Amino acid sequence: MEKEVLAILENISGEDLSNQMDDNYFDNGLMDSMATVYLVLALQDKFGINVPVSEFDRSKWDTPNKVIERVKELADN
Repeated sequence: MEKEVLAILENISGEDLSNQMDDNYFDNGLMDSMATVYLVLALQDKFGINVPVSEFDRSKWDTPNKVIERVKELADN
């Protein structure tokens, strides 16, 4: 799952994030609000999870490690 999430993030950001797992990609300019929409849609499609926009807190999704953890949590529910 981690490699799949990372592949989605790298596809959207256009960057190799494997050495930036705890770096905030919003602060680094690699992701913006439109990229976030693509990310949520890709994760929902790939993993069958539901990420309600109303509950989306960017601070919980701003690094590759955080995204992986959130996907794991949502997939377990």
